[in-house]
Amino acid sequence: MNIISWLEGLRVRYILSRHPIEHALWKAVVNKAGLLHDLSSVEKAHLRELATLFLHQKAITGVRGLEVTDEMAVAIAAQAVLPVLKLGLEYYTGWVEVIVYPGAFRVSHEASDPNGLVSSEAHDLSGESWLRGPVILSWEDVAHDLEGLHPGHNVVIHEFAHKLDMLNGRANGMPPLHPNMEIEQWTQALSTAFDILQQNVAHQYPTRINAYAATNPAEYFAVISEYFFTAPDILSQHCPDVYLQLTQFYRQDPLRRRGPKNMSAQPAP
Repeated sequence: MNIISWLEGLRVRYILSRHPIEHALWKAVVNKAGLLHDLSSVEKAHLRELATLFLHQKAITGVRGLEVTDEMAVAIAAQAVLPVLKLGLEYYTGWVEVIVYPGAFRVSHEASDPNGLVSSEAHDLSGESWLRGPVILSWEDVAHDLEGLHPGHNVVIHEFAHKLDMLNGRANGMPPLHPNMEIEQWTQALSTAFDILQQNVAHQYPTRINAYAATNPAEYFAVISEYFFTAPDILSQHCPDVYLQLTQFYRQDPLRRRGPKNMSAQPAP
């Protein structure tokens, strides 16, 4: 172990021992967040450590008069670190802030048509992730997700999935895969499911995956990550190859956490 790693280990142990998330506060957040109920006691303990470190690495800032309470900050942190529970906080390096609006916020983006004409388009968003900047969230939407488990929807998971996707330099639905993962298998599984979803949306067929996922590969990855953590049974049933790839990337199996009653929805081996 080199001196830098040793010093970092000391820093982490100091933060965890001197500045842990207060037990009653952590219990209140976990009890409220249905997203976290299926975690084992060991996983919840590790999640608490990651959330503690996250809160020391990132500033969570309210804007437009919103005061971020300790419970709000912990609720955001706990959900934010769930995707990296088995990966580590180093997956969230390179940026330092989460900005929280009271509700949906309006943003304008410039777009150009094939003729080069540039126009400005405004949209109301519940979340946004910048490549080398902050994650932006609507607290109204975060609070709604905390009120109960909403299958296929969690704004914090969505935006932090974008952050993982951007680790390769841009959001394109291809986060950095682990050495034991095959790029061809990932591409085949996600591209096939994405194409089918686009076709179904284009023909106005009903879909079990949110139609917003058909927008582009980046949004597809973010949306299926929402399903992976909030509705693994739906994702596994309708996109079994995609579900398998996400279990390998996130190194988690949310469907198995739910117990034997849900195992029938898993893809056959």
